[in-house]
Amino acid sequence: MEYVTLNNGVKMPKLGYGVYQVDAAETERCVADAISAGYRSIDTAQAYHNEEGVGEAVAKSGVPRGEMFLTTKVWISNAGYEKAKASIDESLKKLRTDYIDLLLIHQPFNDYYGTYRAMEEAYKAGKVRAVGVSNFYPDRLIDLCQFAEVTPAVNQVETHVFQQQAKAHEIMKKYGVQHESWGPFAEGRRDFFQNPVLTEIGAKYGKSSAQTALRFLLQSDVVVIPKSTHKDRMIQNFDVFDFQLSEEDMAAIRKLDEGESLFFSHYDPETVEFLTGLGK
Repeated sequence: MEYVTLNNGVKMPKLGYGVYQVDAAETERCVADAISAGYRSIDTAQAYHNEEGVGEAVAKSGVPRGEMFLTTKVWISNAGYEKAKASIDESLKKLRTDYIDLLLIHQPFNDYYGTYRAMEEAYKAGKVRAVGVSNFYPDRLIDLCQFAEVTPAVNQVETHVFQQQAKAHEIMKKYGVQHESWGPFAEGRRDFFQNPVLTEIGAKYGKSSAQTALRFLLQSDVVVIPKSTHKDRMIQNFDVFDFQLSEEDMAAIRKLDEGESLFFSHYDPETVEFLTGLGK
């Protein structure tokens, strides 16, 4: 496994396993499969309702806790200092751990400054090793970086070959925030796995389109957390450290960038109404 060093010195695996949309009843099995396949970084969230399954799998895995890297996220309904503080303790219980490796604000809505203060407090108390954000666009990320006591270590945003976040990436680099991808396969949209550029480049290295897409992000200094409920695909997604894309191949994949979300925009009022409605 290869690692990135976050802005506070904490080392984070470059590749992890995400459990978004993994059914709560299936989570323990899936995470156990991922750990047996070699994954040591697991990404969950309060809103996924499967933190317990992650905690069970890690506890039963036999892998020392210090070798695992657990990420979870504070949901909109738990925003604000008091609610966030209580939710962090609840996540610790569900994950069956004394500390969370990376704690993120899930969405930039409701009282996220109050949430961040609770996270900073948990960080100083040793309950959290690193704090960060998710789905923060450059404007809100800059705002938080300028005024927070602890600079966010990570920003997890939609990032894949069709939405490469080039401008946002530069802002993150400027402020020392690690870029992390959610949806590295765009959830299969735009006929992702049959994309001719990815399949043709992958064929040169004996790799799949999925492996090629992950390799592209890794070489672009983006942490990835692909999700699959099938162990054979987990193993395939993990097998991306034995080849290097040429600069020519990287340039060809960069041309796939459409520069906009395939899912939602936080600048769209209807999207914001929907997301904030989930927090009530």
